[in-house]
Amino acid sequence: MAEHIDGPLNYERLGKRGRPVVFVHPNPMDHTCWIYQMARFSTWFQTIGIDIPGYGRSPKASPGLTMQDIAQACWEAVDEVTAAPCVLAGLSVGVHVVLHMAIQRPQQTLALIMTGSGYYPVKEFAAKRIQQYSEQGVAFRYQHTFEDYSRAFGETEYAKYFANLFMERNDTADAATIVEQFRALAEPDPDWLFDIKVPSLMITGSEDSAHQAAFALQERLKGCELVTMEGAGHACNMERPWEWDAIALDFLRRHGLLAPAAPAASAGPS
Repeated sequence: MAEHIDGPLNYERLGKRGRPVVFVHPNPMDHTCWIYQMARFSTWFQTIGIDIPGYGRSPKASPGLTMQDIAQACWEAVDEVTAAPCVLAGLSVGVHVVLHMAIQRPQQTLALIMTGSGYYPVKEFAAKRIQQYSEQGVAFRYQHTFEDYSRAFGETEYAKYFANLFMERNDTADAATIVEQFRALAEPDPDWLFDIKVPSLMITGSEDSAHQAAFALQERLKGCELVTMEGAGHACNMERPWEWDAIALDFLRRHGLLAPAAPAASAGPS
């Protein structure tokens, strides 16, 4: 059992056949930020959306939490579903989680799809978030959500819909755990974290504050592909899912990981 976490992580599934794809969400959202991808990818894959500690229905974490702890807990959630090799997809802090997951179990990692993240020698943003969640609690999630959108998307009813969806789950969120997660994230990234041997893809929005840092991360991951979604923000998979999906599915297809959809079982003569 992963240390510093008060129990198994919550996860949801869509798709009963095909290779597993594991989705790890960012702050301040939960696994439902991947709702478009889980629905779309379930045509070909088993999709597993995980809530990291402090979000959704996942448990709290205690001081001393590390990114390795979160990655291990995510693998333990995957273990409840499958032992098969997986594609790992992460958004923002989810990228750091899936990088640690790939290092922990290279034999079970097929590929990485990363979005809304980058390499930061010093993570000054973490201290800012620690202060905001310490002072405002989980209510700060609403404002934080809109900071992950491009300006254009943030003015839409879709943006408000998702922000309200996340807020409706505040009764099972925990601000102290979110603070511990940012403390874990604030630690410098060790060089070995980037020793990834599997195909990797970075999708970055041109309006994301992490856009330039995405190129710095690409440089540290040997052979990593990078695609820019012009005009998109941090959560570009939510803003333009049709474009994000097309990029990711093309990547999986080119690496032999997108199998044809399995035919539905026959119900017999009608």
